[in-house]
Amino acid sequence: MENNNIPIPEQPGRLIRRAQQIAVSIFLEETRDFGVTPIQFGVMETLSVAPGLDQVTIASRLGIDPATFASLIDRLEGKGYITREPCAEDRRKKRLSITEAGREIVAAMQPSVAATQKRILEPLAPAERKEFLRLLSKLVEGNNELSRAPMKADA
Repeated sequence: MENNNIPIPEQPGRLIRRAQQIAVSIFLEETRDFGVTPIQFGVMETLSVAPGLDQVTIASRLGIDPATFASLIDRLEGKGYITREPCAEDRRKKRLSITEAGREIVAAMQPSVAATQKRILEPLAPAERKEFLRLLSKLVEGNNELSRAPMKADA
């Protein structure tokens, strides 16, 4: 199917961009009291599960380009949610750890994040939700290497 034959409102890139805008809007509405962006939450949640990872590994796992990631880490450190230290094996790399304040905000945000996911999928019937997530995962995985910052789950 060529893009030229798809009406503009139905083009996949436009729909994906619009869905992402809606998802972020819902997240920010549900979590407004916390002052944390979706990507900041993702970094802190990752560090909650896998503390002590270096910046490059976390950026790879989340598919964040390095330039964006550096300023993101600065903001999280400034809020007191994470700390960074040089890696013993490579002093150019920084090892990240979540602070107690970071753990507390991640835990406090969990109900709001769950509500976000529920609201995003709300227009779909339960069977459609499963199929949508299956297809969306297939689309993301199939195009991962085309991203400016491909995700590397084993990083």
